[in-house]
Amino acid sequence: MTTTIGDRHEAARTPRRRRHLFSRALAGVIAAGMVLGVGELLAALIDPNSSPFYAVGSTTVDRSPAWAREFAIHTFGTNDKPALFVGMTILIVLLAAIAGIVERPRAPFGSAILAVLGLVGIVAATQRPAATWMYALPTVVGVVAGIAVLRVLTATARAPENSDSEDSWLPRRTFLLLAAGAAATAAAAGAAGRYLGQQVAGAVDNRRAFAIPGVTDRAAAIAPGTDIGVPGGTPFVTSNEDFYRIDTALRVPRLTTDDWQLRIHGMVDRELTLSWDDLIARTPVERLITLTCVSNEVGGNLAGNATWIGYPIKDILDEAGVHPDADMLLSTSSDHFTAGTPVAALRDGRDAILAVAMNGQPLPFEHGYPVRQVVPGLYGYVSATKWVVDWELTRFDKAEAYWTKRGWSAEGPIKTASRIDVPAAFAPTAPGPVLVAGTAWAQHRGIEKVEVRVDNGAWQTATLAPQYSIDTWRQWTWEWEAAAGLHTLQVRATDLDGNVQVEERTPPIPGGATGWHTRSFTVA
Repeated sequence: MTTTIGDRHEAARTPRRRRHLFSRALAGVIAAGMVLGVGELLAALIDPNSSPFYAVGSTTVDRSPAWAREFAIHTFGTNDKPALFVGMTILIVLLAAIAGIVERPRAPFGSAILAVLGLVGIVAATQRPAATWMYALPTVVGVVAGIAVLRVLTATARAPENSDSEDSWLPRRTFLLLAAGAAATAAAAGAAGRYLGQQVAGAVDNRRAFAIPGVTDRAAAIAPGTDIGVPGGTPFVTSNEDFYRIDTALRVPRLTTDDWQLRIHGMVDRELTLSWDDLIARTPVERLITLTCVSNEVGGNLAGNATWIGYPIKDILDEAGVHPDADMLLSTSSDHFTAGTPVAALRDGRDAILAVAMNGQPLPFEHGYPVRQVVPGLYGYVSATKWVVDWELTRFDKAEAYWTKRGWSAEGPIKTASRIDVPAAFAPTAPGPVLVAGTAWAQHRGIEKVEVRVDNGAWQTATLAPQYSIDTWRQWTWEWEAAAGLHTLQVRATDLDGNVQVEERTPPIPGGATGWHTRSFTVA
């Protein structure tokens, strides 16, 4: 076959066209990076919630239906927020690449794409709680900068497709220099914004200097055997690093003790505003309390037990004077999340506290520093408000909290639950004696009995570890004489009120999952 001169020219132009297309796509991505970087920098100076990236992410979380959020938690667990960030980043990169490809000097379609994305960011930012018109500025300025970068880079990337001269290399060199400079600027702006967002308020230094309050009313010692210490099992006390985190905050609030105050108002005799000094002037207590997330699936790990130091909520409510017909405490966090807690659960003698320390350390930022609520016996979505700054005494028939507006049940009592921790699912197991171990909980009722059965046979009573308190989980073990074959184990618990763990499998929505935890093993 004869190759013509035209064919050779066409073959030579094809790689140039591909490089040209890639250059334009890269220009769009760098321009989008400029939008986000500049937006992040300005948001640090105005308000972290005005960042276009986080505003859109937070709005996505707020507007997502309950089933979508449950899918995210079930699929990604405590990595639901990183998963959202990755998904948003991929979408932005794709749209930005398209913007760079379609941008033309006389037909700025790419600039229009950035402008539309900017409009989404502006709407999201200005609809955040407590937003002002200034929340739009980070996105507006970022979009202007991004469009300018897009126009310059795509103009520079227009190498002469039909030229074979060395002059066609000059635009590529210029493009690369400009692209590198723009990318570095975007990255530097974004990094500076994130740094300022963490440091402007001095929250990191504030937490580092935090002094754990001295406590005379200490938690009871953990009796020997309370932690069964089975390899691969669940420790009785969950470390701060391993404690689950489920909340709606895409950007973790960073308050200082100087910034913090708690306003108490609504159906009370006396409105109060507690400063940090007012709070620590009170008498703290230390308690071990197990928390559970309502999103925890049967057998899931969204539960944890920690030692908390804090101040009794009941004493503060008594000082404010709660009206007899007020049945809900609507608590609000600094990022405007709300939870509705039954007043009765806060005043019935249980250890409901405003916690300031966790396992002998200041609260981690992710877990509510400097102050959060801890209430035994209720799922976190109705009780465990982090970064809490506002209490309104009201009624369930007058107000709705964040998740109850989305169809969750109002009062959220924790259901009796148990799980198998050891052996792991589908773990190879040898015939003979096998130690089965797990955890059960029914906060503020306590666990009376745990039973295990094999292959739908008769229920066998497990050996319970000492019960530390009715507000913590309880560990258990069971000796199984395993025969060869594939076997299924199930577990159920009974609480001290006589409630047997519900067999029927139901999802977490609207008030917590039910069902018996099941694991299968191959004995060989």
